Amino acid sequence: MHILIVEDDQRLGRLLQRVLTEERHAVDLAHSGERGLDLALSGGYDLVVLDLMLPDLDGVEVCRRLRAEGIGTPVLMLTARGTVEDRVAGLNAGADDYLVKPFAMAELLARVNALLRRRDRPAEIPTVIEVADLTLDLLRREVRRDGRVIELTPKEFALLEYLMRNSGTALSRTQIIDHVWRYDMDAVSNVVDIYIHYLRGKIDRNSKRPLIKTVRGVGYKIGA
Repeated sequence: MHILIVEDDQRLGRLLQRVLTEERHAVDLAHSGERGLDLALSGGYDLVVLDLMLPDLDGVEVCRRLRAEGIGTPVLMLTARGTVEDRVAGLNAGADDYLVKPFAMAELLARVNALLRRRDRPAEIPTVIEVADLTLDLLRREVRRDGRVIELTPKEFALLEYLMRNSGTALSRTQIIDHVWRYDMDAVSNVVDIYIHYLRGKIDRNSKRPLIKTVRGVGYKIGA
């Protein structure tokens, strides 16, 4: 999944980014309300983790503007202010859940997973994606081929999930970068080719039927 964190406390922001990345999500990080709003409005996120007290634009206003623009991305609001009035203000602005600082990281992860499951349910998106004998379990964060467990890094997992969600469709490198890397400043021009090489080594190695295919002049696709 693709998650946006908007948190002005740089230390906490980096910690949240690391923890969610370890859960194999693709995570972007913004340190101000204006920047977070710009990214969130661009769409494509599965969840926004939004601090309430932000420079230049607070979390309540960011949430209001998102909803006013018709962006329905689930929002988990974080704040050090935990009064009933504060929680009501956040929820009335369009937040889907509210977590008061300080919080246990296990609780944050549980709430993130609950919101992601709730997001998927209306669209009936399966939690297990299958392409031939390759399966990707979003809840277990596990990939198997022909029953064999395959260990992937968070970025490899995010890339494979995007390919499998669009099985049979040729995806350009730009589409892949936009979805999997987006605001990642470490992204380089050939990053997609590099990670496709990594995935092929883990998914298709020693297989008589490679699943990841190069589409000349376009990019890549996955399919039987």
